[in-house]
Amino acid sequence: MDLQYWYLFPAAIVIASIANGAGVGGATFFSPLFLLVLRLQPQVAIGTALITEVFGFASGVVAHARMRAIDWKMALLLLTTAVPAAIVGSLVGGRVPGVTLKLLLGIGLIGVALAFIFHHDPATEDVAIARGEGVVEPAMRRSVTTRDGKVYEYRVCRRGEGRLFAGIGGLFVGLISTGLGEADAYVLVKRCRVPTRISVATGVVVVAVTALAASVTHLIDFVQEGGDALETIRNIAIFTVPGVIIGGQLGPQVVKRLPERTLIRGLGWLFLLIALVTLAEALLS
Repeated sequence: MDLQYWYLFPAAIVIASIANGAGVGGATFFSPLFLLVLRLQPQVAIGTALITEVFGFASGVVAHARMRAIDWKMALLLLTTAVPAAIVGSLVGGRVPGVTLKLLLGIGLIGVALAFIFHHDPATEDVAIARGEGVVEPAMRRSVTTRDGKVYEYRVCRRGEGRLFAGIGGLFVGLISTGLGEADAYVLVKRCRVPTRISVATGVVVVAVTALAASVTHLIDFVQEGGDALETIRNIAIFTVPGVIIGGQLGPQVVKRLPERTLIRGLGWLFLLIALVTLAEALLS
């Protein structure tokens, strides 16, 4: 066993806890880590980050499902566009300049981050959404009762917009391993005011399945190409996979205990950090 990557075990626990607690892809953090610290080739870094993310989010899905906080119908709605787009992104990723995509994603994330940080007055916008103002499609009334007895009632609005953002996010997952969790959170939390706990739990399912589809595509390419890529992935995964499985169980405990306003603002600052890291990665590559 090669122990040179031992430090990735505690790092993976922290990253997976944040990712599963906020509903954003762990690959958002792992890709820059693998690129900037381990100096892996971009495609290897992205593929390894996605493979690691699958295990962490699979653990997160189990934890959120145990708490009964997942809106499965909404997850399926988003997956109908996210998965095909992720597969397409994985197949064409080598043909698109990575720097250009990272710059666009970083700029877009700054806009999303500012929308969360300078959050609206819930009393005003919630009333508008309840009346159907600004909603293109008829809203669907939903109710989720979690294991601890809390009842969350909300409307799933802007379904077309949600599918569109999920498709764009899925495409970016296939191309550069990140973007779906952020896109889904923007539509669900900011645009439709789905309770943050439900949005995060549902987003974890969407990212997990989409990352699985994208990672399989990347893994097939690694097997066909051969070389040292598979050995590198194995040496890294020995430490990251156990770490993200542990973190996947810790993250949902965090989101359950924090006030919704704190979570929303926290997501904003998290997205801003991700945007800056993504831009720095693009400019330094």
